[in-house]
Amino acid sequence: MSRSIEYGNLMHDAMRGLIRKVLQDVADHGLPGAHHFFITFDTGHPDAELADWLSDRYPDEMTVVVQHWYDNLEVTDDGFSITLNFGDAPEPLYIPYDAIKTFVDPSVEFGLRFETQDSDAEDDEAEDPAAPAHLPAVKPKGKKLKPDETKSTSDKEDEAGVKDAEIVSLDSFRK
Repeated sequence: MSRSIEYGNLMHDAMRGLIRKVLQDVADHGLPGAHHFFITFDTGHPDAELADWLSDRYPDEMTVVVQHWYDNLEVTDDGFSITLNFGDAPEPLYIPYDAIKTFVDPSVEFGLRFETQDSDAEDDEAEDPAAPAHLPAVKPKGKKLKPDETKSTSDKEDEAGVKDAEIVSLDSFRK
């Protein structure tokens, strides 16, 4: 059995380290200027912690926004915890770095996407895991999402009185 250098995994580790450093700076000094983050993560990750109603609503992935209101941002080597506001209800979350699918700061047009690689099917035409993010299309506010599109949070209330998320088109931040 020959040994090989796992460049994809090394790049993912480096990119997660970058996210950790950015979040630690925000925890220490607050968000500078117009910076804010869209973080999409796997809600089914075994180490992710979120309220049952959020994991029921977003069983696969969820995009959170760290911008105007957040509290209790604590950064560790494996992930971060943060309290965010969902329809005027503060909810604590724990997001492991390896659950993160995309990390975007639209104020400076910066984004990272973590590609999942199946070890069984190595496709020579697979996208480079270290390539800049080409984020999934998000429909503008008021349009219904297809099942394969990114979900986020809104100000509309559903039948149960729980507020749904506002859908933000990231295309408006691209040039």
